[in-house]
Amino acid sequence: MLHRGRESTDGTGDGGLTVPMAWLYAEYIADELLRSGDLMPPTSFEFRAGRDALALTVFLSDTDGELSGIRVVTRLETWLSLTAYDQPWQEWVQERLRDLSADAAAAGRNAPDPGLELAREAWRWLRETELLAPDLNAVPGGGAVTGEDEGPKVWTPAWQLGLPLGHLAIHLF
Repeated sequence: MLHRGRESTDGTGDGGLTVPMAWLYAEYIADELLRSGDLMPPTSFEFRAGRDALALTVFLSDTDGELSGIRVVTRLETWLSLTAYDQPWQEWVQERLRDLSADAAAAGRNAPDPGLELAREAWRWLRETELLAPDLNAVPGGGAVTGEDEGPKVWTPAWQLGLPLGHLAIHLF
């Protein structure tokens, strides 16, 4: 295996390995927020949905490309507002992904941004994967529910479970 000796983190290198640091850092932040909230087991699909929704929020809200450790605390309010119940988060995600793709095309970048590709893949998983969840819109009085695993359930897109989970994790942080 050929070792080039120099890898790039931003795609400006000499054709070496491009590391999607912005996406990896967004995923790390999301993972830490969810783990600190201790809301779901880290091995569950619900945890993954929350992590991916939060990572997308973190990644796509970083308009300056300057996400750093010190700024995480200053961004919490922004992330809370983006993930709030009454916000059109899914439309915002689609718009930001389109804008970032258009910016890359306008800048004449031939190679796809690996961070943007990972963000697109996360969004695809969140949209296309459905998880069985309690039906929060069920008619009350349908009978006594004794355990948390009992009661009406519906198949729900993963982003619809992950987004409130991520929002709650930010609140608990």
